[in-house]
Amino acid sequence: MSSVAGALDAELLDVRETPATLDAFLAQVERRAFRMAEMQLRQREDAMDAVQDAMLRLVKHYRDKPAAEWPPLFWGILRRRIVDLQRRRKVRSIVVGWLGGGRDDDGDEMPAWEPPDHGPGPLDRLHDVQSYADMAAAVRQLPQRQREAFMLRMLEGLDVAETAQAMGCSEGSVKTHLSRAMHHLRDLLEDWR
Repeated sequence: MSSVAGALDAELLDVRETPATLDAFLAQVERRAFRMAEMQLRQREDAMDAVQDAMLRLVKHYRDKPAAEWPPLFWGILRRRIVDLQRRRKVRSIVVGWLGGGRDDDGDEMPAWEPPDHGPGPLDRLHDVQSYADMAAAVRQLPQRQREAFMLRMLEGLDVAETAQAMGCSEGSVKTHLSRAMHHLRDLLEDWR
């Protein structure tokens, strides 16, 4: 068994000279890189994707580097790609576990879990649309100064002093206009109470 492990270690840790061309280097490390990725990812397709991606990134970003720098760059890229794939797989399994729809340990289909919808139902939404339309119509019926005071104070959230400054009147006038607007709106929107 130690001879098999020794041969595998020698192949994975191959200390051959680095070829002069990038193509030759990639041909030299391809098989070892695939075996390394397959051991860690445990899926042939994912391992092939990781190796291909590492090779493409090396060619794209580091082809102009000296040949002596290719091995550490390549193995670093491959390691990071493997870690990325492992993380994605873990996140995917967690999400599938939360939401269902995957397979359990026996290979049986698990029921999909749908999160409850706590949002407003169709009747609530219709009610909101109708109440907004009625409120907008009632606000439009207010005299201009009452409408301005109501919109600035109640809808924009300005305080009395800011509203007075925006309207160009005294704080007392703002309070009076707002009081009258609220009284008028209560009468107009009595059905919504």
